[in-house]
Amino acid sequence: MRPSAPSPLSLTDRLALQRTRLANERTLLTYVRTCLALVGFGLALLQFHPERGGRLGYMALAVAAVVLLVGLLRFRVHRRQLAACERPN
Repeated sequence: MRPSAPSPLSLTDRLALQRTRLANERTLLTYVRTCLALVGFGLALLQFHPERGGRLGYMALAVAAVVLLVGLLRFRVHRRQLAACERPN
């Protein structure tokens, strides 16, 4: 007798994975939105108050880069976890 093939995921499991994938993408877009807000804040400080807001403006730009990097790393980790859930063992 042949060993039985692993059963595919049920419809509810596939839909749950799809909802989780979409939530992961929404979370990435939230990180991007926060990054863009920090970039806008930093550039506005540099443009309107270069002597007083220079250090704070550059810090906002650096934090924006860190936020974007963290968001991308989290997105990739969760995407790989979801892909592993879809593959049969």
